[in-house]
Amino acid sequence: MGKNSNERGKGVNALLFSSLLLALITTSCASKKDIVYFQNFEDFAPTATDRTKYILHIVPNDNLLIRVSALNPTAAEPFNVIGSSIGTMGTGGGGNMEWNGYLVDEKGEINFPVIGKIAVSGLTKDAAERLLEEKISQYITNPTVNIRIMNYRITVLGEVNKPGTYVINNEKVSVPQLISLAGDLTILGERRNVQIFRMENGEKKAFTVDLTSPDIFYSPYYYLQQNDLVYISPNKTRIRNAGSNQNLSLIITSVTFLFAIFSFFYRYK
Repeated sequence: MGKNSNERGKGVNALLFSSLLLALITTSCASKKDIVYFQNFEDFAPTATDRTKYILHIVPNDNLLIRVSALNPTAAEPFNVIGSSIGTMGTGGGGNMEWNGYLVDEKGEINFPVIGKIAVSGLTKDAAERLLEEKISQYITNPTVNIRIMNYRITVLGEVNKPGTYVINNEKVSVPQLISLAGDLTILGERRNVQIFRMENGEKKAFTVDLTSPDIFYSPYYYLQQNDLVYISPNKTRIRNAGSNQNLSLIITSVTFLFAIFSFFYRYK
């Protein structure tokens, strides 16, 4: 009797082991070439010119913090709108002043004090500062204009550890830097096809970069623009395992149930 019970117990254990083994082999691991960043960098010899030069342009819906200064501070006051919480700048007296932002409308214009409507969309910050200085110089002597984009934000979604929208204070961020801010890709993120969605001249456009290739350092999309959306899609392993994991859970549950039934009957047989 004892011998038969031991044999039956071994049979149940073998059944359990075989079922679990079958469930596990339905999943697969990503290979090294699908995970490692910037592969074969030592052999990389770019033939094209460096296209990663970063040039920031003002676009519609940007919120611009604009400060005008001059040798006569009183003369510059009409061009500095105060009273909003968009940003703060220190004054000579040690206090803080809160400055209004100027929203670039859909026509690419801002409504600036004294001067009125000014088209700034498509200009670099330097060009916009020179344009404002030229117009303001009709009213005061030797004005200086400083512009800062207050809503420089990038959104990253998908297979990263910390998806979300990130405010970039220095108005400049590359794809690898954004990935770092988001806590790196998960092991199941698609590194060869990182998708970038952008609005250009009122049109929605999409680009891709490959994080496994050193070519990314010479890509025109290495640096991101304000309001870009970066999406990390799941790789094939992740997609395949999405269904496999459900099947695995079902198999484990079923095997556990059967094992409990077998144990019960053999125990009291």
